[in-house]
Amino acid sequence: MPILTARSGDPDTPVEIAYEVLGPADGDPLLLVMGLGAQMVGWPDGFCAELTARGFRVVRFDNRDVGLSTHLDTPVPAQPWRRVAPAYSLSDMAGDALAVMDAVGWPAAHVVGASMGGTIAQVLAVEHPARVLSLTSVMSTPSPRIGRMRPRTTLALVRRARRLARERGPATTPEAMADVMVAMQEVTGSPGYPADREDHLAVLRVAMARDASGLTGPGARRQQAAHRASRDLRAELAAVRVPTLVVHGDADVMIRPEGGEATAAAVPGARLVVHPGMGHELPRALWPRLAEDVRATADLAAAHRT
Repeated sequence: MPILTARSGDPDTPVEIAYEVLGPADGDPLLLVMGLGAQMVGWPDGFCAELTARGFRVVRFDNRDVGLSTHLDTPVPAQPWRRVAPAYSLSDMAGDALAVMDAVGWPAAHVVGASMGGTIAQVLAVEHPARVLSLTSVMSTPSPRIGRMRPRTTLALVRRARRLARERGPATTPEAMADVMVAMQEVTGSPGYPADREDHLAVLRVAMARDASGLTGPGARRQQAAHRASRDLRAELAAVRVPTLVVHGDADVMIRPEGGEATAAAVPGARLVVHPGMGHELPRALWPRLAEDVRATADLAAAHRT
């Protein structure tokens, strides 16, 4: 499918957002919002196919600062753990999502977000409620201070990354990055769904050809600063009235299950689905179940409108 572009933000200095449209022209509108440092290809083709097979017209896009969207040039600290004034906010990133919807011609859509993308989807629901038909928040949180990664997990990741760098040098090829991803997912992945190196390699080949800066580049650090500075959305989520699905893994150590639990508790009538053995990823074996749950949530929205 062709890569299209939407323009967002200040007309004098717009941000260009790359997006892709998948599925039947008459399908129900479904917007996918990806997380920190990840590109639109982080929504696997196979998962998108599960959604289009269930009657959705799917749009996925690169958030600002990653992939084929505009990369800013605002300086960021070398140390990702330092708190800095963000170059933009999650509200700005939600505005990018709206710009994509406008470009496609959607007055409203079902919105699915993963990780930081789930928080962006929540911002859309509270700041632009008329544009959201249903909300699905996957492995996410309403506040960066709820469910955040424990220090021992951070230490385990740092030690593993240093060991790999010492043993193999910088990971500059998709094959080397796939090895790094599999090693990292021994910490952050899904005990119930072991990492598949070939799956990672297929995505990384595409992702690195589009944007070699990766999950730790300056764009990802600017996104991280925006997420860390974001507000607690729980009080505002109490006003959400669209059908809401919250999905989390009980083995998620990056955004611990408390994040999903807090989201579901904040939204009246939200449905919480916790998958045993799922970590901070979208395991292939769960794609059909997740797609079915998104479909069911969208059907609830249609029933409410009739």
